[in-house]
Amino acid sequence: MAELYLTKKGHQKLMEELEYLKTTKRRALSKAIGEARAHGDISENAEYDAAKDAQGLNEKRIAELEEKLSSARILDENMPSDEVLIGAKVKLKDLNSGEELEYTLVSGEEADYEQGKISVSSPIGSGLLNHKINEVVEIKIPAGILKYKILKISRD
Repeated sequence: MAELYLTKKGHQKLMEELEYLKTTKRRALSKAIGEARAHGDISENAEYDAAKDAQGLNEKRIAELEEKLSSARILDENMPSDEVLIGAKVKLKDLNSGEELEYTLVSGEEADYEQGKISVSSPIGSGLLNHKINEVVEIKIPAGILKYKILKISRD
């Protein structure tokens, strides 16, 4: 698996999810399987089948998280703040609409558009990478071309 770059917050969030899945969720699913098994014949028991399926999905997610975390690199907080890199918070001015936007560039695993976190592999994220303050960036997207001026770059 390729290296996964995560912010400290993103790494912590995945670690917390993994811990929850391995402890609380595993216990709850085990209990549900036991209760379903107690209802009698498991060959025709929908509750048992559903609990076993949920257990399988939980174990799959645990394996995915363990693999991601094993190859994860936590971003250095001392990275230069004059260039757009993963982990940077970027304030932009849309030169077409005049609107000001702010995005934080993160890995695909941490992306959350509603919180202003965009993936560095997204068209906008990759288009902003390696640019500096006051540069005008043109980014081709399926709907056309976006023109942004980089107003500010900071680290959280």
